[in-house]
Amino acid sequence: MEFEDRVVIVTGASSGIGRVTARSFAARGAVVVAVARREELLERLIAECREDSPRSHYIAGDLGRREFAEGIVDATVERHGRVDVLINNAAISKHKQIYHIGVDEAEHVMDVNFRSCLWTTFAAIPPMLRAGGGFIVNVSSFAANVVPPRESVYAASKAAMSAFTAGLWNDLEGSGIHAALVIPGAIDTEIWDKADESMAFKGAKAAPELVTRAIFDAIRKRRREITVPRHKPELMLARLLRAYFPGLLRVGMRRMDPVPEEVIERARARAVRGLRLGDPDEG
Repeated sequence: MEFEDRVVIVTGASSGIGRVTARSFAARGAVVVAVARREELLERLIAECREDSPRSHYIAGDLGRREFAEGIVDATVERHGRVDVLINNAAISKHKQIYHIGVDEAEHVMDVNFRSCLWTTFAAIPPMLRAGGGFIVNVSSFAANVVPPRESVYAASKAAMSAFTAGLWNDLEGSGIHAALVIPGAIDTEIWDKADESMAFKGAKAAPELVTRAIFDAIRKRRREITVPRHKPELMLARLLRAYFPGLLRVGMRRMDPVPEEVIERARARAVRGLRLGDPDEG
C-alpha cells in the first residue's frame, strides 16, 4: 500500500524501534503522530520527520494514564479526520528479582506495556470503522513466549498484548481493520541500559530497523504475526525447548541466571517481619 498522507500514530517514538518506525513512515509521506514522554526527544524527531512530512507532529505524555492514551487518538482524529495506522510500541523494562518488586510497580508496567495498547486500540476502532478500515500493529516481545529470569512482570505485560492481538484476528474479521503482532527478540535499543538489575544475557542484538521492516511487512502483506529476527537459531531453539522440553529449558535458565541464595534469605527475613513485597525496610 502507499503511505502518502496516511495518518499514523506511533507510541514509544522517542527512541529505538519507535523512532526508527516514525522516521520510516514520514519518509514515505505519512503524517506521523509521535507519542512518548520525553518531549525534547520528540521535538528532534518531528523536526526530522517534517523534512518529508510537514504535517507530522508529536504529543508528549504518560501512556500509563488511560485519559492520555485515549486522548491521543481523539486528538489525532480531531486534527486530521482519521487514524489509518496505529503502532502500539511503547514499553518500559522490568528486569528485577520478584522479591524486589512491589505490586504498584508491577501494575505500572502493565499499564504502560499492555493497558496503553488496550486503551488506544479501543479508541481507534470506531474511527477506523467509520473510514472502512485501518491497521493496528502491536509490538510485543519474545519474552512473552519464553520468559527469561527476572522478567516475569515484563513478560506478563507482553503476553497480555500478544493474546489480545490474537483475539483481534477473529474479533475484527470482516471489518476492514487488520491487527498484527510483531514479536522482537533481543533488539539493540536503550531498554538494555534501563534494567533495574544486572543482566546475564550477553548475546547479539539485532538492529531496530529489522522490527520496522517487519511492521511494514505486516501492513503491506497483511501478515498477522512476525517474529524478528525471523530465522535466528537461538529463538527457534528456545521455542522448541519451551514446547517439548520445558524442564530442560528451566535448567538452562537457572544456570544462566540463578537466584542468589542471599536474595531468598533476605526476602524470607523480611517476610518474617511481616513485610509485603516492595514494602520499604523498617528503620
